[in-house]
Amino acid sequence: MQTQQRYYTPEEYLKLEEAAEYKSEYIDGPIVPMAGGSTNHNQIALNFSTELNFAFKRQNYRVYMGDVRLWIPERRFYTYPDVMVIVGEPEYYNNRTDTITNPQVIVEVLSESTQGYDREEKFRAYRTIASFQEYLLIDQNSIHIDQLSQTGKKRWELREYDQEDKALTLTTVPFEISLVDLYNKVKFEPSAAQYNNAGSDIISD
Repeated sequence: MQTQQRYYTPEEYLKLEEAAEYKSEYIDGPIVPMAGGSTNHNQIALNFSTELNFAFKRQNYRVYMGDVRLWIPERRFYTYPDVMVIVGEPEYYNNRTDTITNPQVIVEVLSESTQGYDREEKFRAYRTIASFQEYLLIDQNSIHIDQLSQTGKKRWELREYDQEDKALTLTTVPFEISLVDLYNKVKFEPSAAQYNNAGSDIISD
C-alpha cells in the first residue's frame, strides 16, 4: 500500500469515496487504496459474519461486513474492517448510515501484504475507540487466530487458536463458532514465505 502525496480533508475523501470504484482508507490526510481481497479472505469474513448474524438474530447486537465504514475521531481515520459487532444501536458519524463509530468487536482477515499493518497501526488506532473491547486477527492461509481481549485500562490478553482447537469463543459477546465452520470452503495455499522456505531447502540439498 502506497500513500498518495496529496493531503485531503475528511470531506474531500468522502466525496471521492462515493464515486470511487475501489475502497480506500483515509489516514489524517493521505488516502490509501485498500488491497483487494482473495476468495479465502472473502469466504472467512462471510462465514464469520453469517454465523454471527444467525446467532444474534433475536439479540441486541448488530453485525456489519466490509462495506460499512468506521470513523476513528482521535486518529482522523476512516477504514473498513472486515467484520464489526455493535452492541445496541449503531452510532452514525454525521448521520451517515454508511459510517459508524461504536464497534465492540472488530475482525480482520489477514493477508501477507497488510498483516503487519493490521497488527500494529490499526490496532493502536482501534484502541482509541471507547466501545472497542475485542480484536480478532484470522489467518487465511492456515488455521490460526489471534484473539485480543481488553481486561482493563491499557491491558489486553492474547489467546491463540490453531488446528488443535475445536472452537473460537468470543469474550465480550455471547458467541462461539467451530473452526470447521469458520474455515468452511476455504482452500489453503502455500504463502510466499512457505514458497521461499521450500526453495531454500531445495537449494541447500
